[in-house]
Amino acid sequence: MTVVAELSPCLEAVSSGSPASATAALAPVEPLLPVVGGTTTVPLVDGTQRVYANLDYAASAPALQAVADRVTEVLPLYASVHRGAGYLSQVSTALYESARQTIARFVDAREDDVAVVTRNTTDALNLLAGVIPAGGRVLVLDLEHHANLLPWLRTSDRHAHGHRTTILPIAATVAATLESLAAELAANPYALVTVSGASNVTGEALPVERVVEIAHAAGARVAVDGAQLVPHRGFSLAATGADYVAFSGHKTYAPFGAGALVGRRDWLDSGTPYLAGGGAVRDVRADRTVWQPAPARHEAGSPNVVGAIALAEACDALAALPAGALAAHESALRSRLVEGLEQVPGVQVVRIWPDADEPVGVVTFTVADHNPGLVAAYLAAEHGIGVRDGRFCAHPLLSRLGASEGAIRASVGVGTPSEAVDRLVGALHAYVADGPRSRYEVVDGCWAVVDDTRPLIEVHGLDHLAATAAAACGPALD
Repeated sequence: MTVVAELSPCLEAVSSGSPASATAALAPVEPLLPVVGGTTTVPLVDGTQRVYANLDYAASAPALQAVADRVTEVLPLYASVHRGAGYLSQVSTALYESARQTIARFVDAREDDVAVVTRNTTDALNLLAGVIPAGGRVLVLDLEHHANLLPWLRTSDRHAHGHRTTILPIAATVAATLESLAAELAANPYALVTVSGASNVTGEALPVERVVEIAHAAGARVAVDGAQLVPHRGFSLAATGADYVAFSGHKTYAPFGAGALVGRRDWLDSGTPYLAGGGAVRDVRADRTVWQPAPARHEAGSPNVVGAIALAEACDALAALPAGALAAHESALRSRLVEGLEQVPGVQVVRIWPDADEPVGVVTFTVADHNPGLVAAYLAAEHGIGVRDGRFCAHPLLSRLGASEGAIRASVGVGTPSEAVDRLVGALHAYVADGPRSRYEVVDGCWAVVDDTRPLIEVHGLDHLAATAAAACGPALD
């Protein structure tokens, strides 16, 4: 069934700073680091152009300019890695292994930790799920992103290695959730507790150090899904005592297809190789295979050399920021956004716990009696603002928070200026007051402008925005 919304024209000029916006009088916040595409303009349905307000960093962050420059520098040196006798092969191998060291150093790995280069956080956590010792039980909370939920459920469902997974419901407060965690670990033996470093829905988290303390006291290890935490606050394996951390390059300002799993060597050295193939073996015969230790054990096939180098460069750029600068930048933007949203009639900011420490720069909200997909489509088409709508690959958490039909997420990062935040708040004031200027309908599960005539930016292979966007979206409420 096609659903069409046709409402009256919106307030004029809100996207450039309306009096309705509670953020208008605040001092501006400039980007912390230059990112590729930070000044890209996009077409609006009224025929004008606006600089794209990227408020979707939690999904994929833009590449740092320093990362793009580094990739351009090393591409002429690109060749096969590991065991290549040619000069450029040796250079590429050295660059790849140096990148591995940089990635490990960025999360303050211990001397005996190992860094495995993966595709992303999901890849890293699936790898870890396959190396847990036989019979080991896994404890996971029901607030997790699917990347830190489904690998453990699949392992449990298939009874691979005899694993069993328990999903522990979160409690109403951080303190009560920690108490519940401690009680479960005291009552039952677990090999691993796996937790989000920061929720991709609200930016909130349990204190990792306290989780580690509780888990280690019960004889369990701790894995941290660092996809949102590592790029936005940094992370230290040594300081927290966590046993493993997984994170993604495409969320760490290096969107070139690499991620990492960093942590204790013993499980990674003895566990089943993640992929079977060349590079992961020492010797192969018809009757037996001798596998390499980690990290080579889990990196069969030709690795993503450029992706690893890009991620390492991003790590170095973030590590070079003055102490506290990253947190201060995001805190200023997040506070500005939350304060502005709370002034918009009908808008409710979603939270997990009242006693959580300061979240990272992720804010999820709902607009009463309005479909989140329609609101997101309006923000994009009429104000040049990119947000995320849906259930954010965290379906159990959205159901628990009373947003099973989805919500809207705005997220910031090092390239975000306060103008983007102010534009969002102003656009929402206009939406609530007068509704969208254009007509929208649901096409293949996604809201889209009716008869959208905006041309795509001239990129080879793209010629029509509406059809391409609808095909990419699909019907799933992700």
